[in-house]
Amino acid sequence: MNFDDTPQEAEFRAVVRDWIGKNAPDDLLAEFCEAEATGDLVEGSARMLRASKIWQKRKAEAGWACLAWPVEFGGRGATPIERVIFDQEEGGYGRLSWLFRVGHHIAGPTLIAFASDAQRRQLLPAIASGEKVWCQLFSEPAAGSDLAGLRTRAVKDGNAWVVNGQKIWTTVGHIADYGILLARSDPARPKHKGLTMFFIDMKSRGVEVRPIKDASHTYEFNEVFFTDVRIPDAQRLGEVNDGWNVSMTTLMNERLSIGARLMTGVPELVDFAMATELPDGGLAIDDKMVRSKLATWATRASGLKYTVYRAISALSRGERPGPENSIGKIVAASMSQEIAAFALSLQGPMGVVTNGESGPASSRFSHMLFEAAGKRVAGGTDEIMRNIIAERVLGLPGDIRVDRDVPFEKIPARGR
Repeated sequence: MNFDDTPQEAEFRAVVRDWIGKNAPDDLLAEFCEAEATGDLVEGSARMLRASKIWQKRKAEAGWACLAWPVEFGGRGATPIERVIFDQEEGGYGRLSWLFRVGHHIAGPTLIAFASDAQRRQLLPAIASGEKVWCQLFSEPAAGSDLAGLRTRAVKDGNAWVVNGQKIWTTVGHIADYGILLARSDPARPKHKGLTMFFIDMKSRGVEVRPIKDASHTYEFNEVFFTDVRIPDAQRLGEVNDGWNVSMTTLMNERLSIGARLMTGVPELVDFAMATELPDGGLAIDDKMVRSKLATWATRASGLKYTVYRAISALSRGERPGPENSIGKIVAASMSQEIAAFALSLQGPMGVVTNGESGPASSRFSHMLFEAAGKRVAGGTDEIMRNIIAERVLGLPGDIRVDRDVPFEKIPARGR
């Protein structure tokens, strides 16, 4: 295959590069990183959001927000490969879109597929421009990898649904305006067949968000509690009890976004090795073992890139992201964790110091190490990803699931 730009793609890349060059948000990225490093829930989060919104609005006004979305929804109507080209040229500045990634890559595609025309025209432009932040309300304390085992209940009451329960690990939930919510609407059905999807205003009465400080000393995740929260039936996405099918669109886009956008750290490690002296003397880049490691990870990164291209090709044909995205997700998350640990080990005892002589580079790898551990859980654990690859990509026999056709309310569980 030839992965060089076509003449049209090269022209598009030149236009993007020119715009990025003239509008590069160096000041905003510096403010974002400085605010993130403080680990301050209120002031730090507000500064991060402010910097991100300025850049996202600037992109939206110039027609560079959510490129593949239809123009009427705030996008550009661009091809998937044009979106990839923009991401490549935006480079590190793409970090400023981090707070919007659930809306852009997870909630947005779900709304495009299942919301009404009026809802799409109302909600999507505000997502694309960064005006509104979205979160994803899926995982629960007793149902993480087994998403279909969730217990948050949605009970129909006239033209509304009353929701009670708890979610956890809700990314950016503390600053979110809206969220997509998967809840159990019929416990008498098997667990995959009694779920319904909604979107919800996070400022609704009965919604309580409790931030969680993670191992990297930042606030990304949250617990969310629902107490008699009323959601209009008009905010249901898809058919009643067909939420699992709707969630597949959400999950496949989530895994694609995690695998495609997660920084593996290979270029950063090369630069680090060229500037770091080993404890016993000499530059790390001159060590044979270090160079061998770099070559291995560079090869994996190349394979990851072309696996993502395969998924992008499927999108260009109008197909829903498939199970192959699990490959990119599991490789990217595990590799970034390995690279971060290796970078810290090159410094010897100083590797445990987050603000030592190595400066920002050391802090970056320290943060990457903790962040990568979470990415190996987000969107499905490594074990779940391997099951998906085995069953849906390789065609191997599936796990024995004794609860497949059992009504959810009949499945033994503690504390129900």
